[in-house]
Amino acid sequence: MKTSIIQNLTENFETHANQTSDGVEFWMARDLQHLLNYTKWDNFLGVISKAKTACELSEQEIEDHFADVGKMVAIGSGAEKKIPDIMLTRYACYLVAQNGDPRKEKIAFAQRYFAIQTRKAELIEQKILEHERVQAREKLKSTEKELSQVIFEQTGGNQNFALIRSKGDTALFGRTTQQMKNKWGVKNKPLADFMPTILLKAKDFATEITIFNAKENNMKTENQISKEHITNNKSVRKTLISRGIKPENLPPEEDINKIDRRLKSDEKKNLKNPRKLK
Repeated sequence: MKTSIIQNLTENFETHANQTSDGVEFWMARDLQHLLNYTKWDNFLGVISKAKTACELSEQEIEDHFADVGKMVAIGSGAEKKIPDIMLTRYACYLVAQNGDPRKEKIAFAQRYFAIQTRKAELIEQKILEHERVQAREKLKSTEKELSQVIFEQTGGNQNFALIRSKGDTALFGRTTQQMKNKWGVKNKPLADFMPTILLKAKDFATEITIFNAKENNMKTENQISKEHITNNKSVRKTLISRGIKPENLPPEEDINKIDRRLKSDEKKNLKNPRKLK
């Protein structure tokens, strides 16, 4: 997710935040419905119902986080009518987002946004970018595991998988895995744990292509799959360079495992005692 998109989404969610007289943040469900791209209120009520169940299971009182209210809306010719709405605490919004479809960009953003107990936009942006990097690393692990399985199933063995992966690194960086580790000061840990998000996604994309073509073309030897993987990483490298991004010149980022532990710890603390409406 680009920084500009995060900034825009943060601004949208911040704009719709309200506060009770004693300073508790809340959002109106009708506003959240549109922020999360739900077109029908009845469909959104289904998500809220699941969120209430999750609230109850987490041993929180539903009425502390979901308060039924009415809202006057214009219906034309100066007339108004009252429609139902719900006041939602930050914690309630978090539960609603958790029960939405994480493949939707705005819901994925909301899941992280409402887990962060702060109104500082720059901190929200930083944590969401960190979360995106953690997700990219997990996705790469999953894709590489799938490639290893494909190699095993189609060739009868995958003893050389680490070598195939390393050849992919060389094709992407123009340097060996060890040379990149030396450059980045990485010792006894995977190089990917220190890659910026864009390189994690680049490696993942190249690996996905290798998996697809290995299956589609029924490759039966490790050598075939290795050549395919090298070709795909070279192609991805060419694309990056054409856009002014030279992989080997990008600086390393913080160990992904440290970030993951910090995010999980912060989220656990933030959601342990959520602020209530009453």
